[in-house]
Amino acid sequence: MTVGARRFTPEVLLSAPRRSAATPSPDGTAALFTVTAYSFQTQKKTSEIRVLDIKTGRTKLLVNDAAASEPTWLGFDSCVAWLKGAEKGTTELYSVSLDFPDDKPQLLKTFPGSVSNLKVAAIDSDTIAVAVTGLATPNGKLYNSEMAEKPKSTGRVYSKLFVRQWDAYITENKSSIFYTTVSKSPGIKKLSATPLHNALAGQAVSLESPVPPFGGSGDFDISKNGLAFVAKDPKLDPANHTKTDLYYIPLRTFTETRSPPPLIINAGNLKGYSASPVFSPNAKSVAFTRMKSDQYESDKPRLLLLPDITDLSNVQEFYETKDGEGKWDLRPESIAWSKDGEELYVTAEENGRGKLFKLPASPRLANDLPEALTDDGTVSDFKVLPNNELFLSSTSLVDNSIYSILDPKNPKKKVIVSSNSKGGKTFGLSQGQVDEFWYQGAEDYSVHAWVVKPSFFKKGEKYPLAYLIHGGPQGAWNESWSTRWNPAVFAEQGYVVVTPNPTGSTGYGMAFQNGIRDHWGGRPYLDLVKGFEYIEQNLPYVDTSRAVALGASYGGYMVNWIQGHPLGRKFQALVTHDGVFSTLNQYASEELFFPHHDFGGTLWDARENYEKWDPAAHLKNWATPHFIIHNELDYRLPISEGLAPFNVLQTKGIPSKFLTFPDENHWVLKPENSLVWHREVLGWINKYSGIVDQQSDLEKSIEGIVI
Repeated sequence: MTVGARRFTPEVLLSAPRRSAATPSPDGTAALFTVTAYSFQTQKKTSEIRVLDIKTGRTKLLVNDAAASEPTWLGFDSCVAWLKGAEKGTTELYSVSLDFPDDKPQLLKTFPGSVSNLKVAAIDSDTIAVAVTGLATPNGKLYNSEMAEKPKSTGRVYSKLFVRQWDAYITENKSSIFYTTVSKSPGIKKLSATPLHNALAGQAVSLESPVPPFGGSGDFDISKNGLAFVAKDPKLDPANHTKTDLYYIPLRTFTETRSPPPLIINAGNLKGYSASPVFSPNAKSVAFTRMKSDQYESDKPRLLLLPDITDLSNVQEFYETKDGEGKWDLRPESIAWSKDGEELYVTAEENGRGKLFKLPASPRLANDLPEALTDDGTVSDFKVLPNNELFLSSTSLVDNSIYSILDPKNPKKKVIVSSNSKGGKTFGLSQGQVDEFWYQGAEDYSVHAWVVKPSFFKKGEKYPLAYLIHGGPQGAWNESWSTRWNPAVFAEQGYVVVTPNPTGSTGYGMAFQNGIRDHWGGRPYLDLVKGFEYIEQNLPYVDTSRAVALGASYGGYMVNWIQGHPLGRKFQALVTHDGVFSTLNQYASEELFFPHHDFGGTLWDARENYEKWDPAAHLKNWATPHFIIHNELDYRLPISEGLAPFNVLQTKGIPSKFLTFPDENHWVLKPENSLVWHREVLGWINKYSGIVDQQSDLEKSIEGIVI
């Protein structure tokens, strides 16, 4: 699968092959990954499982099947397993040995429903423990949507929160972890699997893992000694509390018909989200993260260690301080152990990059702050090789997939094994288009921003500005790839793209991030004003008289806020995607802890804060042409938050447009819909910035009709 382009367009972005993170083999010579691509000509997605030769960078096809996914090394020499969606809502588990590439893959097990998040761990030389996740019915059985009895009525009755979350209504079926084993007979070609069992079924306390709506393989881990997983505290209202606890289920054979009761791990005064549990190589310790606040979804995760799974009360915190703030001011995310168990590797955002860090595996030995092993791009996944080197899967602003090897003892010695776009060249991009700057913010701090120029940039010429405002608000524009909001797509239209990270952004310390609380339209707005002024005064190649501004989610809120304030008159056109129209409508959302934290309380106790930062309070000032996009399955911000501003714009006679997708949520994920989104957005801003339309003839703009 290859895509070559002289100009990076939405078609190239959306049809370019997308590679998963790669997983090295036990001997470190090969790596498994999937690659998918979408064809607008056939309107079909193709998917392959491929094997990468780590030494040469060459790949070969293993499986060509759009229904196959999650290739995993079983641990039996070169044996590979994968999942495949099958008939009548079932899922099949297949395996094949790379030592016998001509052999037909063996069907090991058919699971009676949809499962994912395949993980394995060796119990002994002949037996592998296997874990998958899926929806379970109230009686603990794996749920099958195609075989389930259809209700006679469409009515739903609720007596507690949630009613719906993200893009789906809550049902009686809950996420659960299931386990089985795969064993080999005397010949490696003969493998067999045991029956599937629900690890969370039949417990006195109802637990759900992975945690919806975004929980996945990072919510649990498997070892020869059992399962570690995170789950919401069932005693707390999930709409008003973020608390998830870490549990341990001791399993010895993974054939137990009924698993032992989950044992809760005591994290002391830390009451927020738990995440990323990872067993040590000897399966006796668990490293994980935990937040302090149980009403702040973006609180700083603390890195924790459970040294001994037989003593669940002895949890130790890395970089703990007496004031409770923690010595390390970054937000640890993914975790892995070194092969000898002496060190931990952790990812965290820092100054617009997704870096990988190294530290001792014991809090008592972690006296110095973690050492950064990378300083460019964003590490999306990493695995430890047998020689303790690291295999990295990463992205940048110009490349959607880079595989490399890094020696943690000599991090400057990073070797690129494979680049999906040859450093952006395949897409018509280059790292030379990317720049960055820092400027003075609203108060006594500096603000960071990325700059992406057109590939055809020429000194002495001026280009209109595309000012992109990120969502979250606790988020950031990082040096990473995106198929939704990709700065290079806008740059290749002829814009200089600036993506500022104002107050509230992650990766710049917790004081900077937390500075947005009670200041939604305050410090961040002033930071954006200051950023625009910096561009006017310091980037002579930018024509700010032809500027446009765009944002989604909180970025959409900020564009609505800008529309009612002086900065709004600096732009020729605005775009709001699934943004907040009125902060007084936040109770139509689902996770109420979010506004409670950011606005300092409930709507009735802190109403003045909700009113203070309400974009709808400044409608009399709205004047700039404005494109509103809002999707019907967005339950985080219901569609009325998009219809209302469009109705205002139309009533005031301001040039405006409205786009909605009935089958999309807070994001636009389907390729055909995404292409329409890109074409409509680019057509709108190009019209008002004076750019000659760069659109291809593959898709035409539409008016009120789904293609």
